[in-house]
Amino acid sequence: MSKKNNDKKEEEKQTLPEEVKQEASSVTVEEKTSEEKLAELNDKYIRLYADFENYRKRMSKERIDLLRYGGEDVFKKIIPVLDDFERAFKSLAEITDINIIKQGEELIYNKFKNILTQSGLEEMKSIGEIFDPEIHDAVTNIPAPSENMKGKVAEEIEKGYYLNGKVIRHAKVIVGN
Repeated sequence: MSKKNNDKKEEEKQTLPEEVKQEASSVTVEEKTSEEKLAELNDKYIRLYADFENYRKRMSKERIDLLRYGGEDVFKKIIPVLDDFERAFKSLAEITDINIIKQGEELIYNKFKNILTQSGLEEMKSIGEIFDPEIHDAVTNIPAPSENMKGKVAEEIEKGYYLNGKVIRHAKVIVGN
């Protein structure tokens, strides 16, 4: 029996290193796989970070361009009105009839007003309306001409304007009290 035990131990010694070798090789394969995964994840992270930085720079540039050239469409529409004014100034030396000058001014005014209206600008209606500090700036108060004009706008000194529904200039008004 002792010979059998010795033979068994001898066999185990021969087989044991083989199993250890397999386990060791599987551990190195797993380690390589983990290292490869780590390198792959790190590469993805670096690429994602670079993409985000590029996106941030592009958005910043677009924001600056929007602020710089945001009114470009309105200016393109207004330039013809400027041309009309220049033509009117040149023709002033030749025209002697004041009515023709008035008609020319009216045409230019209406053209300019239409361009602004098409761009979203809207005049504020103030006279006879209840005073609203959100849209009106009261310059002064006057005695109301009638009882129903108390607390209402009696006179408009400077028109107020909306741009696409937002107040961009408050109306300067005189309020009856």
